[in-house]
Amino acid sequence: MPRNVSPGLRDSLVAQIGSLRAFAVSLCGDRDRADDLVQETLFKAWNHLDSFKEGTNLKAWLFTILRNTYFSERRKRKREVEDADGSYAARLSSKPEQPGHMDMRDFQEALSHLPEDQREALVLVGARGFSYEEAAEISGCAVGTIKSRVNRARGRLAATLQLGDTDDTAEAETLPTPKSA
Repeated sequence: MPRNVSPGLRDSLVAQIGSLRAFAVSLCGDRDRADDLVQETLFKAWNHLDSFKEGTNLKAWLFTILRNTYFSERRKRKREVEDADGSYAARLSSKPEQPGHMDMRDFQEALSHLPEDQREALVLVGARGFSYEEAAEISGCAVGTIKSRVNRARGRLAATLQLGDTDDTAEAETLPTPKSA
């Protein structure tokens, strides 16, 4: 706040209120909004009186503050959307910032629901990169069994994650699992 404001400067500020109000009405076309602009202008001027040099054009200084305040608020309001009831915000949606992370969580959840033998076969072949023959040796079963387990696991994952055409998978789901599988 300014110190030692001369009574003459204070009186000059008050004398400009009518001109400021008329200018504000011409800018915004609304008397209530104009009164708010004048009030904001006087507040800013009072708080920055130390930057005003007495003897210079006070009216021009105040009009510049009012004009800048008006256009700053106008630019700000241009970017705003009135949404009193929240209906506009409810229609907005944005993609998750990390869809890969969420996809991986969904995959891990689906993987955990696979039968243990299918999960093991799929992890050995799909994630660890073992050949069917190596996976069969590790699991102690036939190569055909590993291929079958991997195929059924892939089908169930595709169905659970709703990936692609799963018509063949649904049929495979109903088939009984061989004892050696």
